[in-house]
Amino acid sequence: MGSWSSEANQLISIQKSYQRNFQIPQIERNVTYLVTSILEEPFLFLKNESNNGKKLEGNDRFEGYCKDLADLIAEKMGINYELRLVKDKKYGGIDKTSDAGWNGMVGELIKKEADLAIAPLTITSARERVIDFTKPFLSLGISIMIKKPAKKNPDIFSFMNPLSADIWYFILLSYLAVSSIIFIVSRISPNECRIEEEQNSNGDRVTKIVNEFSFCNSLWFALAALFQQGVDICPRSYAGRIAGSVWWFFTLIIISSYTANLAAFLTVERMVTPINSADDLAKQTEVEYGVLKDSSTQEFFRNSKIQVYSRMWDFMVARSHVFVETYSEGIKRVRESKGKYAFLMESTQNDYINERQPCDTMKVGRNLDAKGFGIATPLNSPLSHSLNIIVLALTESGNFSIN
Repeated sequence: MGSWSSEANQLISIQKSYQRNFQIPQIERNVTYLVTSILEEPFLFLKNESNNGKKLEGNDRFEGYCKDLADLIAEKMGINYELRLVKDKKYGGIDKTSDAGWNGMVGELIKKEADLAIAPLTITSARERVIDFTKPFLSLGISIMIKKPAKKNPDIFSFMNPLSADIWYFILLSYLAVSSIIFIVSRISPNECRIEEEQNSNGDRVTKIVNEFSFCNSLWFALAALFQQGVDICPRSYAGRIAGSVWWFFTLIIISSYTANLAAFLTVERMVTPINSADDLAKQTEVEYGVLKDSSTQEFFRNSKIQVYSRMWDFMVARSHVFVETYSEGIKRVRESKGKYAFLMESTQNDYINERQPCDTMKVGRNLDAKGFGIATPLNSPLSHSLNIIVLALTESGNFSIN
């Protein structure tokens, strides 16, 4: 408890370790809490009833990340819940026509039509003003989804790809020029001529001067050197040997370069993507891009003061058809646009879709921002404190991940 000080003639108490002490709101156990959510793979989707052979009802109709999270939270809190889908199929954005001023899941929480929202709902300052969020259970960011470039099948002349067309033309001209030079110097130099005796039809022996380097033989010698093969004829004159040596050195460099480039073409798959970052999107107009309506991504671009993102928002506003109502619609447009549409979406769903069949989409560039998904409740809800503790505990134990 403490220690006695004879000098001070009093008991000095030992300070206790600090412990947070406040009144925790009581949670009613005998009621069923309404949980609002939205259909979005992999977070929540309907089960296939044909596999079960019976009609599913209530919470059993759903499966996915948010369904598992809801079950885990309900078990730890000791409560019952009923999972319902948001009526207007929206996450939550400012809507002046609505009574609550917001639509989607945010509007249902404001009007207290639901007790909490367990969904891929992004924590933003605007939403935090009208509802309460727990600590984030997933960290993410805005990413770019595009269609994978189509792989080109190799054609019959694909072996010529390692070198450009200009280099091939110059090699052909060099081949003809060297062959002509060897032919000319071999004709001029007497060292290339030799005397042969042969017997004619009358039986007389005739002396004949022979030069093996005709134009055809000169072409054959240069071609054999180009393919690093040996031939029966070789130049004997100094001029011919100098010309041949220069051609041999040239072909050595060309063949070495071609072999190295060919190996790279055969082993490395080169996929050239038209878009690699948000800057690439902003600098062009050929590839359109859009976001989900009434989403945190739309609010990010609308309120951004960064020049690149502000220019992208002006582009999207000028082409209102680039906005989509659901993620499924945006992903479908990416797949059917033949590379002419990019979709700006959360990185978690982007990664999930890219790993699923038909595997024809891809994520490019880095995330444009950093944010998180949180469980939402109405303002001053008695569930908020307990939910925060449970989310932090599950985060520390490593239970939050998407496979």
